[in-house]
Amino acid sequence: MDLTGLSSKGRFLMVLCIVSYLYKSTAAEGSCKLKAKFNLRGYKEVEKKTVVIGGMFPVHQRLTDTDSNTTIAPESSDCEGFNFRTFRWAQTMLFALNEINSRNDILPDTELGYVIYDSCFTISKAVEGTLTFLTGQDEAVPNYRCGDGPPLSALVGAGGSDLSIATARILGLYYFPQMSYASSCSVLESRFQYPTFLRTIPSDEHQSVAMAKLVLHFGWTWVGTIAAEDDYGKYGIKRFKEVVEEAGVCISFSETLPKIRNPEAIERIVQTVLDSTAKIIVVFSSDVDLSPLVGELLRNNVTNRTWIASEAWVTSAAISRHPDILPVLGGTIGFAVKRADIPGLKEHLLSVTPYNDTLTEEFWGIVFNCTMNYRQVLSGMRRCTGEEMMEKLSNTFTDVSQLRITYNVYKAVYAVAHALHNLEDCKPHSGPFENNTCADITKFEPWQLMYYLKNLRYTVPHTGEEIYFNNGDVDGFYDILNWQSESEGGITYTHIGYYNSTAPPEERLIINNGSIIWNNDILETPRSVCSERCQPGTRMGIRQGEPVCCFDCIPCADGEISNTTDARGCIQCDEDYWSNANHDTCVPKTIEFLDFTEPLGITLIAIAAFGALATIAVAIILLMHLNTPLVNVNDPLLSFSLLLGLVITFLCSIVFLGEPQMWSCMTSQVALAVGFALVLSSLMGKSALLMLRARASSDTAVIAPRVIMIVCTLIQAVGCTVWLILMPPQPVKNTAAQNIKIILECDPGNIIFICSIFAYDILLAVLTFSFAFVARKLEDHFNEGKSVTFGMLVFFIVWISFVPAYLSTRGKFMVAVQIFAILASSFGLLACVFIPKCYVLLIKPERNKEELMIPRAKSRDTAASGSSASLATTSSSANANGTTVSTVSLDD
Repeated sequence: MDLTGLSSKGRFLMVLCIVSYLYKSTAAEGSCKLKAKFNLRGYKEVEKKTVVIGGMFPVHQRLTDTDSNTTIAPESSDCEGFNFRTFRWAQTMLFALNEINSRNDILPDTELGYVIYDSCFTISKAVEGTLTFLTGQDEAVPNYRCGDGPPLSALVGAGGSDLSIATARILGLYYFPQMSYASSCSVLESRFQYPTFLRTIPSDEHQSVAMAKLVLHFGWTWVGTIAAEDDYGKYGIKRFKEVVEEAGVCISFSETLPKIRNPEAIERIVQTVLDSTAKIIVVFSSDVDLSPLVGELLRNNVTNRTWIASEAWVTSAAISRHPDILPVLGGTIGFAVKRADIPGLKEHLLSVTPYNDTLTEEFWGIVFNCTMNYRQVLSGMRRCTGEEMMEKLSNTFTDVSQLRITYNVYKAVYAVAHALHNLEDCKPHSGPFENNTCADITKFEPWQLMYYLKNLRYTVPHTGEEIYFNNGDVDGFYDILNWQSESEGGITYTHIGYYNSTAPPEERLIINNGSIIWNNDILETPRSVCSERCQPGTRMGIRQGEPVCCFDCIPCADGEISNTTDARGCIQCDEDYWSNANHDTCVPKTIEFLDFTEPLGITLIAIAAFGALATIAVAIILLMHLNTPLVNVNDPLLSFSLLLGLVITFLCSIVFLGEPQMWSCMTSQVALAVGFALVLSSLMGKSALLMLRARASSDTAVIAPRVIMIVCTLIQAVGCTVWLILMPPQPVKNTAAQNIKIILECDPGNIIFICSIFAYDILLAVLTFSFAFVARKLEDHFNEGKSVTFGMLVFFIVWISFVPAYLSTRGKFMVAVQIFAILASSFGLLACVFIPKCYVLLIKPERNKEELMIPRAKSRDTAASGSSASLATTSSSANANGTTVSTVSLDD
């Protein structure tokens, strides 16, 4: 063989092909042998073609079960579970290639051939098809391609994301372009791992975010998730969880659909759905993986759930046309890629014949329930004539109402064709490659076509959509569909909105809520929450060991509010504010003080005024009878000082009323302390007067009580003055006594001062009572000692009762109790000391005589013998000093 005309590279490739051929023919003799022969089915047309485009479609759903017996040589598995929908995808690629080859504006001088394989929805078959496509033979020698056929351009496929990930890793080694129509997994965005991967379907990054926004749009915070056990389901649901959990949504359960038949796992998933309180279930799966679960849901009659569908099954007729599916999946909301009408496709689909290839033959036998296999005909099956009417079919294959993935296949084929057209249309010396060279359409390298694909921008025929690739991806645009019932009982996909990833954030998700019909034909949006939302006035209390969406609504404490829904905590109101009844607003506290104008204040003023007037009236009566024996006998100065002190105490009680001011706080407290000091010191002087007259001279008996009164009063006055100078009482807002009120009251300033001041009054009271109690049995004038004793008893009873009453009240009633104690004690002293005198002066004036003021003799004999001398002495003493030492008894 003459190899001199070939380049060094051509010689090397020829040698490799010869080696490959020789090692097969000498497998039994040499050390190299064929390990296995691939069993692939599909379409192939490369003869007399300029460029070949590869295709890979999951026409079957799974591999057939193989015998694990190792006593015989294993064979490459065949496929089963024919899928009409994916078979339509494969036919769409053939339709697009025929359409391109018949056009004059795209590749006018180039005929496109094709090699299409069935990936059987499994990675192993996808890898087999990729290796066979690259090497050109089903007895593949990796990294070698033997033959001189037309160049390979790109692979359209391979179906699901996990299939494309496997093929993209192989194709990326050779920088061989791959154009996917259905692989939306976000992991394929990595140009480092998948440098030659492009797609006409949006990345699941957009779909996952769109699903999350849909959940947030309807306020669902408690959802379940189900994902296929592949890269599509794993990465899609992972991104969805990240977005919703960041927004506060909780996942009730997260289940995985098995890739191989596993009834126990499916039953467990259904039971999880039944046990969960989540009414919203998000499913990231293909229709193939979801079908076993749908069957089990139907058997268990799982209703009252809303399903959120990913684009891989939202328009799947294999799911939506399932008998009795409406009660289970009715109301489903899902995201679907763009749809389009492709003129001529329906006619192409109806024109297929069973004679072209094994795939179409199998399809024909399934839809018409016949066979072309001679052995099966002999066994009793009806023979296919090939004249069966395709027009009468009504199945997924011929249904072109929802061309979405089909439209992506159409766009993918046209993308490769436009890239090839740009490569072919390159002008010499203006090319993008080294030295401005162009690639030769008859022998270009894959990486050269990759340049044109990455920089491609074209318009899709019939639809006018402009396609370009941003780092290998297209923009994220989804139609939002709602499964609603048809009049015939089937399901129709109603368009209710869309999601556009390129729109402003607030306009990306557009939904017409009014056009949605939920499960069981309900118009009201379903609720799916672990716990109902906490209204304003409550806060969320997390349940221990449960997701954050499961909580109890705990009412805010008094003085705290929450003014938002689902508040994490309550807000403390400011010091002058308090929570309202609903605990959702802080309202100003009620300001409380004992006002002059309210009934209680008016009553106390009237009583105080009456007391002061009564005291003044008594003083007037005494003045009118100043020179009578009854008035003169008990030191009128002490009587008038006592009456002055009572007037002060009566009137100071009025100062306690009204809004506390600086002057009123100082006046009320000081007047009360000094007034009682004057009253008590006067009473103590009267009691001392009785005791001194029984034991001392008349001069001492008159002067000493007055000195006691003046000194004791001055001591209190000096103490109050020091108090007012150093730490005077002042008005304050008491916000601690009552939560809902601000009590305006007087702060004493310093507890030591006020305790000292009133302790002094208590000391005077104790001394007065002691003196009066001792003097009550002395031979006195008009029983003054007994009157003071009774008055002090009333005084003590009132103030002892005042302490618990004062401590048990709050607010303005504390002031009322204090005023009542002042008035009661003052009235008690006034009545006990002066009513007997006024009675004699006004009612019994005949008893107000000097002779009746003479003390009763201790014995009648002593009185008889010394009566004249005593009377003379008494009379002269009275005339000399202006007072009398005679006494009179009420019993006389």
